[in-house]
Amino acid sequence: MIITQKKRAIALGFFDGVHLGHAALMKKVRDIGCDKKLIPSVMVFDAHPAKIAKGSSIPLINSQEDKTWLIRRLFGIDDTVFLRFDKATSRIAWDMFIEYLADELGARHLVAGFNFCFGRDREGNSELLSRKCAQLGIGCDIISAVNYDGVRVSSTTIRELIASGDIKSANAMLGHPHILSDMVRYGYRLGRKLGTPTINMRFGEGALVPKHGVYATKVYLEDVDADKITTNECGLSALGVTNIGERPTFGNSDEITAETHILNFRGNLYGHRVRLEFHEYLRPEIKFGSVEELKAQIQKDCEAAEQLSGCFC
Repeated sequence: MIITQKKRAIALGFFDGVHLGHAALMKKVRDIGCDKKLIPSVMVFDAHPAKIAKGSSIPLINSQEDKTWLIRRLFGIDDTVFLRFDKATSRIAWDMFIEYLADELGARHLVAGFNFCFGRDREGNSELLSRKCAQLGIGCDIISAVNYDGVRVSSTTIRELIASGDIKSANAMLGHPHILSDMVRYGYRLGRKLGTPTINMRFGEGALVPKHGVYATKVYLEDVDADKITTNECGLSALGVTNIGERPTFGNSDEITAETHILNFRGNLYGHRVRLEFHEYLRPEIKFGSVEELKAQIQKDCEAAEQLSGCFC
């Protein structure tokens, strides 16, 4: 039974990070959609295939929500289709999967990367995809590898860069700043006691945690009335200094959080959804000998972030 009357041009992949390699697919499917009057779409599995097929736990760069937001914001593609990936899905034969895309999702053109594998035991590849599409009368484009500074762009490489604190190189391969979105939560309110109030955010289950330390960030807010926050196409934004880690000066905790001091902002953000952009790694997380030392360092961090802010995209 056909479940849609939509006719789509679909980009295939997991798209963790939505990086420069993914961008080539997105732009292609967008152009094809325009030329052939098809809906430009992105099909994404809701879980990393390796987690089901191999039991591997791969930390993910983006949540589903952030992935959808990036695809829409960067490429103007509103139609992101998340398909459930479980053991039953992993056993589907590669050719049956393509037929499903055509019959159930209305695929009339498919776009995939050169190393895209799919179907039972990863039997399907780009060559078989092209061949099957030709049999079905469906268009197909295979996108070659994209390199940055002589290195092939991949989600694996970007994960390694983020985990090591090399956020500038990660952002270069992403083609946009690394982001984290969450609802502002109640924390220990230690920043308020220091005179530098912070917002508290957490990493979702299975999310990639950047290297512990302090980062220069941009903070995007919604429905916040603040005279000193800049309005742009992304919403309200402000400069921030974000600590990733366990607050060692106040006693280590098993809970890893992102605590951000927003420069030149006063207000209650509890319950608001906030998006962080990571721009620069400033220093490692340090256990200070006194609260006074910590306060002095926070001031230095704020000054460093302000000096760097002119380089933020």
